[in-house]
Amino acid sequence: MPKPNYNDIDKECPVCGGIIWGKGRKVLLEGATITVCHNCAQHGTKIHKTTTTIKPKSSYHQKPSQTPRKKNYKSSIVENLEIVQDYDKKIRDIRSKLKLNQDEFAQKMNEKPSLIRRIESGKVKPTIRLAKKIEKIYDLILLKKIDDSESITHENRFIKKSKGSSLGDIAFIKKKK
Repeated sequence: MPKPNYNDIDKECPVCGGIIWGKGRKVLLEGATITVCHNCAQHGTKIHKTTTTIKPKSSYHQKPSQTPRKKNYKSSIVENLEIVQDYDKKIRDIRSKLKLNQDEFAQKMNEKPSLIRRIESGKVKPTIRLAKKIEKIYDLILLKKIDDSESITHENRFIKKSKGSSLGDIAFIKKKK
């Protein structure tokens, strides 16, 4: 069988002796940087070229080297807000009072109608941001402030009880052994 013809661009792989099609891969193999075929590249550490492009400085617009970040003061405000319990009924009532269907109601807020359906059915609780948007557009009260005593009770729901063990704890222990 005759040898395949290859151009001057194609080279012979120093590891396996096969033809390097295309550019090949530069790898670090036993301390030497060599170009090998794609199959033999797995035997060495691949060397990636880092291309640095120098952009000419524009005299018209000069950006500052670092853009200042806005400080987020809203996080403390959001922590003290909670959605009221009967949010689904309130949203449904205001929508029917304005004689809007769920699609039109959602379109005014730039939200998906499926989200409004799930909120009205009680399957999904709206986020604080969405509740604020509904309050602003439809003049409805969906958020209430949480007192410090109420926030402690909400936090205690997620704290593990230290007394005794539950069935889940026992099952977890047996599974580990």
